[in-house]
Amino acid sequence: MKLRKIIMFSLVSMFLMSFQCHEDDVILLPCGLEVVSDNEAYETSESDNYGVLNVDLSGDCLTVDVTTSGCDNNDWVLTLIDSENIAESMPSQRYLKLTLFNNQDCSVVLEKAETFDLSLLKVEGTNEVLLNIEGLSESVLYSY
Repeated sequence: MKLRKIIMFSLVSMFLMSFQCHEDDVILLPCGLEVVSDNEAYETSESDNYGVLNVDLSGDCLTVDVTTSGCDNNDWVLTLIDSENIAESMPSQRYLKLTLFNNQDCSVVLEKAETFDLSLLKVEGTNEVLLNIEGLSESVLYSY
């Protein structure tokens, strides 16, 4: 009976050890909100009720820091909308618009950072795309 328990324990231990991560294993996790691909929403949405403080691209993740007036930035809804139009240039280009929904009427100036997962914006046949985000003075080169 004891030998049976030892063998069973050894088998279970070896099974669990096979799930160990190695130093060179890469674990990819989603990085944020999905980008909305909708030309109609892109054409009809407003994008002038906030200021962009900073944009940071890391892998497939684009973090945008915005500022505007409000009472509580936890109620703000940031959306990144893709126009669905791809300019065939080198590199290819996409046109995006950041929108902020904020129905608060306060005079306090607040900031909020939101991260968006850009993986749906990859263009087949290339390893980079230039992101033209309305309101930003410079385009963002997304390499993948």
